[in-house]
Amino acid sequence: MSRHFAQSLLICCLLLSFASLADQPPQPLQPLIDKAQPRATLRLPPGRYLGPVVIDKPLTLDGAGQATIDGAGVGTVVTIESDGVRLTNLRITGSGDRHNQLDAGIRVSGRFNVIKDNILEDVLFGIVLHQSENAVVRRNRIRSKPLALPQRGDGIRLWYSRSNQVLDNRVEDARDVIVMDSRENLLSGNRVERGRYSLHVVNSEGTRIIGNQFVDNEAGVFALKANGLEIRDNLVAEIHDVTGVGIGLKESSSATIEGNRVFNVTVGIALDLSPEDHELPNRVSRNLLAYNMVGIQFLSDRGGNHLSGNRLFGNYLPVAVRNGGGAMKNRWRGNGWSDYAGFDRDRDGTGDTPYELYAYADQLWLDYPNTQFFIASPTFTLLDFLERLAPFTEPRLLVRDSAPRLRDDVAESVAREGRGSTCSLC
Repeated sequence: MSRHFAQSLLICCLLLSFASLADQPPQPLQPLIDKAQPRATLRLPPGRYLGPVVIDKPLTLDGAGQATIDGAGVGTVVTIESDGVRLTNLRITGSGDRHNQLDAGIRVSGRFNVIKDNILEDVLFGIVLHQSENAVVRRNRIRSKPLALPQRGDGIRLWYSRSNQVLDNRVEDARDVIVMDSRENLLSGNRVERGRYSLHVVNSEGTRIIGNQFVDNEAGVFALKANGLEIRDNLVAEIHDVTGVGIGLKESSSATIEGNRVFNVTVGIALDLSPEDHELPNRVSRNLLAYNMVGIQFLSDRGGNHLSGNRLFGNYLPVAVRNGGGAMKNRWRGNGWSDYAGFDRDRDGTGDTPYELYAYADQLWLDYPNTQFFIASPTFTLLDFLERLAPFTEPRLLVRDSAPRLRDDVAESVAREGRGSTCSLC
């Protein structure tokens, strides 16, 4: 027998054995879990295992990257109802499709559970933390069921959960990532694509949102009644919905919004009745807002925000205020404005004269939404030119920055940071 023939025969045998394994029905997994001792490690051999399953004791379940748990379209595939469970290196698929029951790939309750390095596909909700504390959710890949966007479930969902870490996950084609009625959770290093809300934070104090990438969703980070947020060093880009906001606060105080890059969205940063408590100002600093319809938008002239060191480049409107009024009740200093027309004769990097932004006809669409269709049209451009040349009424002063950064400095930082981003625009 030739060596080549022997190799071919061996390959054929292996292929036949793999095909035989694939044809085997899934093995029920719950009996294996029930037999395992508390704190044991259950390493699953390669193959498919039938769910749904419930883990109600400390246990490590390791699929070594070759085991699949299939829920067969019924309920939640894996439910954890214990402390100290580790779920790792598994492929999880086939949840039910009931929104009212939150059918998910993995549902976690308890403390000190670890969910990492798993692949979740064809699940309505991805990973659901309900009344969970000190869990780690890390390096999972999550994709919802192939449904229309409103019918999908949330990729990651936290509810009444505290001090959890959601790190380095990738969520694609799900509905939202959402944090509700929770406290002091960290979301860092995650990438969310092709969803609705990149991240929705509701009534959740002390949430830290650091170093994430939110790309090609209908909205970015939006927080409602969530005080003490830390939103740092995130990329928010390519939001195509006409109402899409990169980073938005509503009735939220004491937030830190710092070092974020927001590109090619409708509204870069939106502040609505925020801060709710004027003694707890929001601090908006060192953000790069480029190529958006509006850089920073206020829904009233309530004020109370401190804005410094931000760079606003190439936005159709740097700042806009809806419902009349201005943004003068906020504190502005040291921001960079690409439309600043002043000089720096002493070369200290700060403009010699203040930056001032007035509301002319180019902001007419804010008070009369039906005119939004005509933005950037020849009619609007002519009307704006005539009003600047000979104003029909006294223009409204929106912003006065007493120490603006120079335009050249802003352009250089846009080019430098844009090259390092994953935004296709840059």
